Amino acid sequence: NEREPSKIPTKQNIRKALKWLVYGCQPGDSLVFHFSGHGTRQKDYNHDEVDGFDEALCPLDHETEGNIIDDEINDTIVKPLTRGTTLHAIIDACYSGTVLDLPFVCRMNKEGRYTWEDQRNPLFYKRTSGGLAFCFSACDDHQTSADTTAFTGTNVRTGAMTYSFVQAIQNERRLTYGHLLNAMRYTIGDVSKAHGASQEPQLTSSDKFDIYSKPVVL
Repeated sequence: NEREPSKIPTKQNIRKALKWLVYGCQPGDSLVFHFSGHGTRQKDYNHDEVDGFDEALCPLDHETEGNIIDDEINDTIVKPLTRGTTLHAIIDACYSGTVLDLPFVCRMNKEGRYTWEDQRNPLFYKRTSGGLAFCFSACDDHQTSADTTAFTGTNVRTGAMTYSFVQAIQNERRLTYGHLLNAMRYTIGDVSKAHGASQEPQLTSSDKFDIYSKPVVL
């Protein structure tokens, strides 16, 4: 229902918005990119992916203009981040686990214990220019994410990941990355089981860190 042409989520408009987000960023800047929509994966043609697939966001006109793949997203909003700047991406889409192509993936078990999985490829530079980047995504690269009415009590559908993220941020002060990820997984877990689906929110980062001691500051 958006009447302003520049705000319609076409591929061109999303590309412009991503460039606008990081343009002129300075030390102390905290940037946030939120996407709630369709995601997909497609064949990786430059061989930088461990699993052979690029993750991608689907703009409104993706059927004619194509998707926005993780390589482009990384080039546009990750690599330009200079020292002292921080980016948080919240991606509520299918197959979105590594959609920013950040080098470190937090692998967490059901008990909350975690390890950092290093996905760096020596042939491809996927890091920042000294800044920090974090991405909370709706699910792993091979999983789908749900829209559901379970949280609203009405016929209004909401993204399970977006809902769980907002609830956790609103309900707890000085939330750490680990506690936020756990809270999201707990909230989504019951709904996923009820629908026979598997959806586990993911955390990726430009650097490894202790997720239970570092607070989330947006």
